[in-house]
Amino acid sequence: MATESHGGGKASSEDNQDWEVRFDGGFGDVTGARLGAEEFLTQLARSSPPATPEYRDDILLVVSELAANAIQYAPGPFGVTMRKGYDGVHVTVSDTSTTAPAPRPFHPGKGGGGGIGWYLIHTLCDQVSVVVREDGKDVHVFLPW
Repeated sequence: MATESHGGGKASSEDNQDWEVRFDGGFGDVTGARLGAEEFLTQLARSSPPATPEYRDDILLVVSELAANAIQYAPGPFGVTMRKGYDGVHVTVSDTSTTAPAPRPFHPGKGGGGGIGWYLIHTLCDQVSVVVREDGKDVHVFLPW
């Protein structure tokens, strides 16, 4: 469940549009993060449409993956921030774990799933970085728009 929203969760009319929201860390918050990101991108597209429709889908997929990873690997609340840049969208997911994400082996025939998200994020994003803080970390990704 979202606990705090800055800017009403909507893009501003300025060139530097942004959206930020915090979640408790429950499983339903992946959906909340995706829906919030979808609303932000809808507002953004009104003033600055994406270069291709696929960019919108890529951003929503990455936000969903990052939110799911925050819930699975970091206890407690997490935050999502989205900001429009010159030619893309900067997404930051902040959580309470001080462990940086790492790729895991992917074994498609063994069931259980998992292991593909971090690879997917690196494939879809132009830039990926992790900043570890004393009380958690921020995962920054930049995607084309």
